[in-house]
Amino acid sequence: MIEKSHNSGFWPSLYEPLRNIGTKLAEWFAPASEASADDAAYRIAMELPGVEEKDIDLSIHDGVITVKGEKRTSREEEGDTWYFSERQYGSFSRSFRLPPDADEGKVSADLKDGVLVITVAKRKDTSADGARKVPISKG
Repeated sequence: MIEKSHNSGFWPSLYEPLRNIGTKLAEWFAPASEASADDAAYRIAMELPGVEEKDIDLSIHDGVITVKGEKRTSREEEGDTWYFSERQYGSFSRSFRLPPDADEGKVSADLKDGVLVITVAKRKDTSADGARKVPISKG
């Protein structure tokens, strides 16, 4: 009698190309997000189930807020034969252009129950966007 473990034989070789497909898919897709606003602030909510705070990098530069991170796998395959996995692991990155009245100096973020909520305050004085009236002189 021939024993077939998950490391040899017909079945493992058939499913071997599918073994890391979840990692590859996670690199192609970005986390689902939504944006909203009220009178005081803009909010971006991003679904990050299974991602720890230490694995998230949030930055803001030139009016663009960027969230990068990684969902790490903790699955051990020893002794198990996996036929498919719909769970996604890998790196992700999302960038959002902020409106002109967003205050880049007043950004906060909160991660709770797998949802990252980023809040960007609105500036009270919108004339601080760098635009100014230029007088025209008569030559």
